[in-house]
Amino acid sequence: MTTIRKICVYCGSGPGTDPAFVAAARTFGKILAENRIELVYGGGSVGLMGELSNAVFDHGGTVTGIIPRFLVAREHALDRGKLIVTRDMHERKQQMFEHADAFVALPGGIGTLEEVVEQMTWAQLGRHKKPILLANINEFWEPLCALLKHMQELRFIRAGLELNYLVTKQVSDILPMLIEAVRGLPEAEMAMKATGADQL
Repeated sequence: MTTIRKICVYCGSGPGTDPAFVAAARTFGKILAENRIELVYGGGSVGLMGELSNAVFDHGGTVTGIIPRFLVAREHALDRGKLIVTRDMHERKQQMFEHADAFVALPGGIGTLEEVVEQMTWAQLGRHKKPILLANINEFWEPLCALLKHMQELRFIRAGLELNYLVTKQVSDILPMLIEAVRGLPEAEMAMKATGADQL
């Protein structure tokens, strides 16, 4: 059966204006380290990314950063732990998927939004069953949740294309919710399912 060993966290390369965002990143980093769960993230050392990874390190945890070559200098790439440098954003996202058992989106910008929505899309299309969670700190993700509900009401998200994702406002709930989401799920369900074209 599936267990949570590595969690991919998407989050901002800036800190945002609400101190609660930094506090959430640091708290979740501590939780990951204390539970011996590896952090997989975007590889930067600034903003929420830096707060999160430093918190994991500060509490004796393990970190894998994955960053495209063109962002190494701009986002001050991780200088401790394991760093994977990719050719581009597409390879980065694929590597993040392959290294993780679950996905968490802390507050962030367009990149964070794009990354978590891509995982939602892959799950919606039946490519994987890894859990996806929005950490709705101070209702940061409320507009996205409203938009997804709007799409469902207008039948753009319709029967057969259900969108399964988790939402919590409490950092302390993130790990228990992810663990519960994979309970009884075979390991094979977590891998990216090959399409006919992939198998050629």
